[in-house]
Amino acid sequence: MIKLIPGDEAQVAAGDGATPAQVERTRAQLGLDAPAIVQYFRYLGRLVHGDLGTSTATRHPVLNDVLAVLPATAELVVLALLLALLVALPAATFAALRHGAATDAVSRILVVITAGLPTFWLGLLLQWLLGTKLEMLPISGRFSAGIEVPTRTGMAMLDALLAGDLYAFYDALQHFVLPASVLAVPVAAQLFRLLRAELLTVLAREHITVARAKGVPMRRLVRGHAVPNAMGPVLTLTGIEVGILVGSAVLVESIFGLSGVGAYLQNAVEQRDIFAVLGTVTAIGVLVVLANLVTDVVQLVRDPRLRSTRMGG
Repeated sequence: MIKLIPGDEAQVAAGDGATPAQVERTRAQLGLDAPAIVQYFRYLGRLVHGDLGTSTATRHPVLNDVLAVLPATAELVVLALLLALLVALPAATFAALRHGAATDAVSRILVVITAGLPTFWLGLLLQWLLGTKLEMLPISGRFSAGIEVPTRTGMAMLDALLAGDLYAFYDALQHFVLPASVLAVPVAAQLFRLLRAELLTVLAREHITVARAKGVPMRRLVRGHAVPNAMGPVLTLTGIEVGILVGSAVLVESIFGLSGVGAYLQNAVEQRDIFAVLGTVTAIGVLVVLANLVTDVVQLVRDPRLRSTRMGG
């Protein structure tokens, strides 16, 4: 697919003023003179040894470039995921307890609307409304002008805390509110749908009905039985949503001027930096696999019955 993008990556790597001979020499140095299938298998061979290639734009190893921008994207994705969970869990519980009521119907309509909102459009809308029009929140960057903190982890808020600068931490938090909210909206909608359906299924079980007939408070049943039993599928979906969040971050980082994996990938595509594109996509794939692995481990810790089931299988 990358080969179908118009342009000559060897010409880009050699520079605008390069002669045809220099372009051909650069093409040979990068291994771009071989057939596409040969380039692909050569890339896989290097990948086994952790070599993602060298960026033709930055002249740095792609792995180093990705590791430099990855913390910023990870911070944004984690904040968005936490925000989505904080909104979806209580909202879904509230809707399930009022199944069939007007509030339940309204919440489902809102979920249908928010789940279908285009990320790019929502980002521009919130940026204009809350940032430009109402001037409630900053619309770009990770810190306000004049605020600097030592870079230790690459995560703005964590670096501010490590530096003991609470003002910088609060400033960074304000800068992340809009982009994290844009990412969180569709994820919260999906989590709401699933959790509400799971809660309704659990609450309809016979032992819950018997407990309610015996006078056990609904709040106790929900907290002690319904929510824990409904969280299994929600955790699975959360792991899947990590990949969607990273993909959406490409657009969000562009809108809000954040320097992360998304911005790096966008620049790589625009400059036909083939090794940077391949390396970034590979890194994102590894992140998704790790996220699902962590989800599986959490599931096993949360429900010991799954261990015996998998071991028996």
